[in-house]
Amino acid sequence: MAPSKLFEPFDLGPHHLRNRFVMAPLTRSRATSDGVPKDIHVEYYRQRAEAGLIIAEATNISEEGRGYAWTPGIHSDEQVTAWKKVTDAVHAEGGKIVLQLWHVGRISHPDLQPNHALPVAPSAVRPSGKAFTEEGFKDHETPRALDESELPRLVQDYVKATRNARAAGFDAVEVHSANGYLLDQFLRDGTNQRTDRYGGSIENRMRFPLEVVDAVVGAWDKEHVGIRISPVTVMGGSSESDQQGVFNAYVEELAKRGLLYLHVIEGQTQGDRQKDGFDYEALRQRFGGAYIGNNEYDLDLAVRRLEAGEIDLACFGRPFIANPDLVTRLRLGAPLNEIDRDTLYGGDARGYIDYPALSPEEKARYMQAA
Repeated sequence: MAPSKLFEPFDLGPHHLRNRFVMAPLTRSRATSDGVPKDIHVEYYRQRAEAGLIIAEATNISEEGRGYAWTPGIHSDEQVTAWKKVTDAVHAEGGKIVLQLWHVGRISHPDLQPNHALPVAPSAVRPSGKAFTEEGFKDHETPRALDESELPRLVQDYVKATRNARAAGFDAVEVHSANGYLLDQFLRDGTNQRTDRYGGSIENRMRFPLEVVDAVVGAWDKEHVGIRISPVTVMGGSSESDQQGVFNAYVEELAKRGLLYLHVIEGQTQGDRQKDGFDYEALRQRFGGAYIGNNEYDLDLAVRRLEAGEIDLACFGRPFIANPDLVTRLRLGAPLNEIDRDTLYGGDARGYIDYPALSPEEKARYMQAA
């Protein structure tokens, strides 16, 4: 293929990236039951460090924030120590890595909660679907609505997680405000039925997510905080009667904070990129800063949107699972490994760190053919 800006360096705020590839945050459910990353996490991320930026898998800010079995956390000293091994390995390879701060809200189950408590949420609205527990899939239950007096505690959980991520050596943090999880639940009128100052109008529904963003920025600074949103995703049966209006207003407020980047899932998460009339360009224009496009990106789509000025960075998800050297393979026109879907969630090293990279001989062969 002709040379593309996709393979060229990019300065993301103060962070110099070797290319414009972003590895998406990918839940793989391979931490301990206490949310501690393992040695295989070190190797997994080290292998993929040629990406311009890695966004590490969604990571629980607290025990209460957990919604899936064997997902990692960033709220204990043991977790911080384990993550430091990961960041050191990525940095040794010349890579950059961001930690995604995650509280699932209602998308959980008592089996995953401290003292078998009900999950918390803006309102007591039961999600559709099932929770992934250590005993298998179980139906979601109706969550407990958070009292207004509890919200400062949750904000401090984000602050602690941010400070822990910094101590663990991450280059920045990403606030997870997407995919039907806690902050997204506050934004949407289908999941936020509150009658206090955190519910009702769009301004009120944005209040808590923005309080979290402001606290995270205060715990580090705006050049080390990005955010992820998914305007049309309806995970867990979440809904919003005015998607464009809510997310236009939300992004306008985020722009005032001068965040490092806006990471947008275009279309349905892990699904159709059809926009159903949603105007993503309106979000990019309102934000004014670095825009990361995500969802079903392949080389052609990434190059086309980048060259058209519609994105600044292209986020690849599942292709990075089976191809630790994805950037090299795409640059050389080499074929991609096939993904083993049976090993996506849970398990051990198989389907995690055993996907092969190109050998030096293979690289030389593809270079000659290019």
